[in-house]
Amino acid sequence: MKSQIKRTFSNFFFEYETPRQVLVRNKRVAVVCRIIQMGVLAYIIGWVFMYEKGYQIVDIAISSIFTKMKGVSFTNISEKERIWDAADYVFPEQGDSSFVVMTNYIATVGQKQDKCPELPDGKNKCTSDAHCDEGKYKRMGNGHMTGRCINDTSTCEIYSWCPVEDDRKIPDPPVLLTAENYTLFIKNSITFRQFNVVRSNLVESVNQSYINTCLYHPKTDPLCPIFRLGDIVERSGFSFSEIARVGGAIGVLIDWDCNLDLSIRHCKPKYEFYGLYGTGKNEDKEEKPSLGYNFRYAKYYVENGVEKRTLMKVFGVRIDIIVHGRAGKFDIIPTLTAIGSGVGIFGVATVVCDMLLLYLVSKRDFYKNMKFKHTEIGEEKPALPQSKTERDLPKVTYH
Repeated sequence: MKSQIKRTFSNFFFEYETPRQVLVRNKRVAVVCRIIQMGVLAYIIGWVFMYEKGYQIVDIAISSIFTKMKGVSFTNISEKERIWDAADYVFPEQGDSSFVVMTNYIATVGQKQDKCPELPDGKNKCTSDAHCDEGKYKRMGNGHMTGRCINDTSTCEIYSWCPVEDDRKIPDPPVLLTAENYTLFIKNSITFRQFNVVRSNLVESVNQSYINTCLYHPKTDPLCPIFRLGDIVERSGFSFSEIARVGGAIGVLIDWDCNLDLSIRHCKPKYEFYGLYGTGKNEDKEEKPSLGYNFRYAKYYVENGVEKRTLMKVFGVRIDIIVHGRAGKFDIIPTLTAIGSGVGIFGVATVVCDMLLLYLVSKRDFYKNMKFKHTEIGEEKPALPQSKTERDLPKVTYH
């Protein structure tokens, strides 16, 4: 028993097993095998290593955005001249990554809290006081009903900010159509914590003198951080005159794709522009609901001891700046993982060729006999036990 255990351990530690291989001389199968292997090799080298850079460890950027709008517009509405600058047309004013540039508006001047009839827009009709429940508010209304139906307008009397805003007619052309000449300055910084790398879109070639004169263009000035608002809208697929009238939303993507195995100077941003809100008509050539982008804000003041306000319904271009940052650097662990997975994929060629040899070629039975070794173990018949009489009989030897 002791020698058997010793022999088992000895065989386990000091013997090596290798699978049996059969060399098959078949041109068609060999060509198929080599084509598959070359395809796998091209996938590993071309896609995994060169395109996807499977030999690198990857980190995602942390970013910050600072923006500043510049530009001046002049309007003359009802013989009232006015100058509009960034403090008037940018909301909010903190220079965030998401903001609105006003291009059109509807102003309701001199509103005060009082009783007045609803807007006769067909949404709040009434023919008697019974249609105006006192103290209640309709979803499409502008204030709380007093219980009276005003015959002159066929609408309910309400307690609200009066006079009620009339936004049925949007100014066309837009009031601030010259907004297309406004300029946007974007300052973006990113950090790759894993590699201790900090970059800004004001790269080495972007200095103060260059910023003072440049304007972004994808071919001539791809690194300039100053953008014309009209160009942003046009490159996102919209017409500025259309989007300025009812508003819309534009996405500015700053894409950082950095290979840190190269010099840090090659880590530069790329700018892309996308329309985020659809405008116009749908596939059935019907006008889409809730077209454009707008919001309201009010400027409050006191006149003769009465609180009043000027209500502004603002139509504008909403800019959302999105940063996508990715950096990669060589590391041994992902390299070995990519190589190991590639070696495993090479086994596909063996599986396919074995299927051809064992099931499709004309000499498949011959290949089966060469590949597989069949062993049959015969059953041993147990010997019958001898009886006592047979054991006592003398043994006879024949010569």
